[in-house]
Amino acid sequence: MHRKVVHILLILLTAFGSVTQAKELSEESLIALLTCTPGKELYARYGHTAILVHDTVNGIDEVYNYGLFDFDTEHFYWKFVRGETWYELGYSSLRSFAREYQYAQRDVYIQVLDLTIEQRNSLWHALAENALPENSKYLYNFVFDNCATRPYQLIANTLGDSIVSDYKGHCGDTYRRFIRQYTGKHSWENAGINLLFGCKADQPMSNEQRLFLPEELMLYIENAQTSEGKRLVRNSHIGSFKPVSTPWYASWEFGLILYFLVVSGISIWDRVRGKWSWWVELTAGIPYCILLLIVAFLTFFSWHPLVGFGWRLLIIPLVHLCARSVYLYR
Repeated sequence: MHRKVVHILLILLTAFGSVTQAKELSEESLIALLTCTPGKELYARYGHTAILVHDTVNGIDEVYNYGLFDFDTEHFYWKFVRGETWYELGYSSLRSFAREYQYAQRDVYIQVLDLTIEQRNSLWHALAENALPENSKYLYNFVFDNCATRPYQLIANTLGDSIVSDYKGHCGDTYRRFIRQYTGKHSWENAGINLLFGCKADQPMSNEQRLFLPEELMLYIENAQTSEGKRLVRNSHIGSFKPVSTPWYASWEFGLILYFLVVSGISIWDRVRGKWSWWVELTAGIPYCILLLIVAFLTFFSWHPLVGFGWRLLIIPLVHLCARSVYLYR
């Protein structure tokens, strides 16, 4: 139902082409925060945030998006691993934006901000300035500088004072626990992230630090007001993100148990025949050493803020040692 309501709303809002040469917005204009629900790909699991500028009088129909990047960038994957990915602010028509997410079967929620005409013009001009080729690129950081933090900072700067919100959400929670609700607690993706994350991921988040995820920003803005007590959102159509579920047979816990049983079975067979299957250690050890090298590289030579060595890296060798100890048990 939400998908139909939101997409009908977006289509009705789109009355003209995209960009015009108008220098000021009219009184009929609106600026809204758009929040997109997660996609199937890992990079899309956290949702997305964009800003809509719409003015039927001047034919302005722009969606500003801080989530653009170019796969054709020289040495893209090397830079991505090191955390040196440059993202870009771009814009498209609302109709084009809505169709893209409708095709991907992802909901788009909308929150119309209750801004004065001066504030709307200030925010629009700031977006247009940032979208210029010489200003559009920024060094992306998943936690501190992304498609959700940038719109929030623009809105806060436009209001000129602090934004107060009754929504407490995950304030005081850790980055690790906060992120896993979007990857799925029992998924292999979450297991991989836990192995890469170090002790910094277990630090509690402050009030605004949690706004790097689109859903949290949406709920924060929905319950926000200015220091003068004026609500920030005039009207909205929002919903919650669907929790990620992982079937038991596809969970990392089941995979770890299966690994333990297989290695234990090999150890029992080794004990019966009186020989040691050295290839088991080789098969398990090489991938684990590669994992340690990746963590070491990301810890000392990358810009990723949460990556580091942690006790969870000991889980794999401990399970392996317990399974191989069956060979020595008498």
